[in-house]
Amino acid sequence: MSANSRPPGGALERTLHRDYYLSDRLFALERERIFFREWVCAAREEEIPDPGDYVARDVAGESVLVVRTRDGGLAAHYNVCRHRGSRLVPECGKGRFGGGIRCPYHSWTYTLDGTLRTAPFLEETDGLARDDLSLHPVGVASWGGFIFLHLTPADALTLEAQLGGVPQRLRRYPLGELRVAHRIEYDIRANWKVMLENYNECYHCGPVHPELCRLVPAFKQRGGADLDWERGIPHREGAWTFTGSGTSDRAPFEGLSEDERVRHKGELVYPNLLLSLSAEHVAAFTLRPHAPGHTTVVCEFLFHPDEIARPGFDPSDAVDFWDLVNRQDWSICESVQRGMTSRVFRTGYYAPMESWSLDIRRYVGERMGDDASRGEP
Repeated sequence: MSANSRPPGGALERTLHRDYYLSDRLFALERERIFFREWVCAAREEEIPDPGDYVARDVAGESVLVVRTRDGGLAAHYNVCRHRGSRLVPECGKGRFGGGIRCPYHSWTYTLDGTLRTAPFLEETDGLARDDLSLHPVGVASWGGFIFLHLTPADALTLEAQLGGVPQRLRRYPLGELRVAHRIEYDIRANWKVMLENYNECYHCGPVHPELCRLVPAFKQRGGADLDWERGIPHREGAWTFTGSGTSDRAPFEGLSEDERVRHKGELVYPNLLLSLSAEHVAAFTLRPHAPGHTTVVCEFLFHPDEIARPGFDPSDAVDFWDLVNRQDWSICESVQRGMTSRVFRTGYYAPMESWSLDIRRYVGERMGDDASRGEP
């Protein structure tokens, strides 16, 4: 997380204009300027462990194949055959390619790295130029076990450059070693930025999350002001993790600092990954926008494989607590989305304790134009 400084004089800062949450035109522009021009989180590496394994993912309306190659690396391609444009894989999901990526229409077949291998009954004398007909590439890179995609790879900065200080802040958490023990997919009728803004402030925690605030009283004190996310947020006395009891029989991750063993950390990894880190598990939220008022959120619960392998392993103490908190969040986000459709609403305001959410306005404004940074359409 990174805060944007507030202006002098104490005036309330405006949110983005309502059109940035409701307009089809601006959502289309966000697709082009953000989701097609930034590294976007799309999967976990563990989903495609072996050569030939693939996932097909929707990235803001574009279908992308992510493949484990023969040498154990990663490749990503637009899910479009170069011949007539057929989808190579008809639906989003996981699977395995055998001898290559074969189009179901005319059986043009590509290697896992995207090179055209065969086109039945066609040769170079027919005008076939294999070297010019590889699958359209998508940039692919990974960090912490998460796979990121870039839909305009020729213009991409490195993933490391985009992540900035995130890897350093989270360096003691063994993210790459962790495995998904449970996954919940939520269908939310709200704009993706509403959820980012909600995640980045705890002014709402007192009214919306009574159970959470009993576990982490700091979330409601002074409206959640002055929370020290760099150090982490303390739990109530005797509690040290995000479960209903505040405790667990699972061991904390090795190598954590003294604070990290008893405090909770959060990180917004722009544009679509939210990480909430406890001492012995991580809740990872991947946002997949579909329309101005429609977003899928995939919540994955990550644990150390040694704990998963232990007899009697049961993640439900963390999963059930998070599911309660999540549903409270999604309900209030949908309420915000509905409220913004009112003819009287033009722009909202950030209270001083919501200053972290100003960074979302900054992020969007830098990519969409100066009007957005001022809260204007």
